[in-house]
Amino acid sequence: METGARLFLARSDFPSLFSELEKHGYSLYGPQVRDGAIVFDQLQDVGQLPRGWQDIQKPGSYKLEQTESSRYFHWANGPQAIKPLLFSSRELMWQAQKKDDGSIEFIIPEHQIEKVAVIGAKACDLAALKLQDQHFMEGEFVDPGYQAKRQGLFIVSVNCSHAASTCFCASTGDGPACDSGFDISLTELEDGFLVEVGSNYGEKVVQVLNLKTVTEEQELQAETQKVRVIESQQRQLQPIELHQLQNQRAHPQWDDIAERCLACGNCTMVCPTCFCHRHHEEPVLDGKSSEHVREWDSCFGESHGELAGFQVRKTVKQRYQQWMIHKLDSWQEQYERSGCTGCGRCMSWCPAEIDFVAEANLIGGKQK
Repeated sequence: METGARLFLARSDFPSLFSELEKHGYSLYGPQVRDGAIVFDQLQDVGQLPRGWQDIQKPGSYKLEQTESSRYFHWANGPQAIKPLLFSSRELMWQAQKKDDGSIEFIIPEHQIEKVAVIGAKACDLAALKLQDQHFMEGEFVDPGYQAKRQGLFIVSVNCSHAASTCFCASTGDGPACDSGFDISLTELEDGFLVEVGSNYGEKVVQVLNLKTVTEEQELQAETQKVRVIESQQRQLQPIELHQLQNQRAHPQWDDIAERCLACGNCTMVCPTCFCHRHHEEPVLDGKSSEHVREWDSCFGESHGELAGFQVRKTVKQRYQQWMIHKLDSWQEQYERSGCTGCGRCMSWCPAEIDFVAEANLIGGKQK
């Protein structure tokens, strides 16, 4: 099967993809319904997928409803997807051990490559993964833990057939269809899946599946579905040029946002590209060793702005400015693109119902 070509996998044959991935030594990780949301976790079989479930999202609200659909992936997103698998929320960086002669030995944990297959990644998450790869693997310093996890990752992406009201990936150029970054890409139709291979690893998996030639009707259904998702997106993030938001720090809308923002950090926790973290020591009670741990952090937290005992961002206004300006503006200088992939999670999981797109367009001077 040539890269870019598409074949058809009937819905009844879909479990064979799971079986084949397991034969290749992959543990499976994918979407399932838990605690009122679609979350990604370990999978054992197709029955755990969110069949018939659909999300209803708006700023400050995320709900699921059960439908009669036979589809597994007819939803936009949940609070997390790929990021926690690679950039762990809590990770041991090294251990310090006191030796008998009084000297200190630093022990770096060994990072084993474990084969994990993610099923159900959406286009916005693949775009975010590319940014995370840039940060953790392609700079001057490579994160060995992230690198090992990345090397073992197999991605089965799914093109979106549904957009939540908070989705705006079409305006950022990151969706709703996956164009790269996957091993296998699926387009779900009522009777099955269009299958596209994106890597040699993907080719090895699909070559034994019961794939059939795609009909013109199925190709038309897939294209119509893509267009419908794009047209249904209610929000559009207008282009932000480098320094455009930076030069708008005096805009009065920042004060309006600050009055509503709780500085809870929810937006940064669910954002698939945010990578802020903190480091701290955890001494062991024996007095002879300690662990140096890295944990997720947020630029909305008061401690995050402390430098050498000096608070550089004392107010909520300054913290929100830091987040939005870095994400949409100065990120372009670091990574040659915006740090936003249009997933809309920051709005759905914001208890203050702040509309990130509307605020950015207003401050950027492009609000209609």
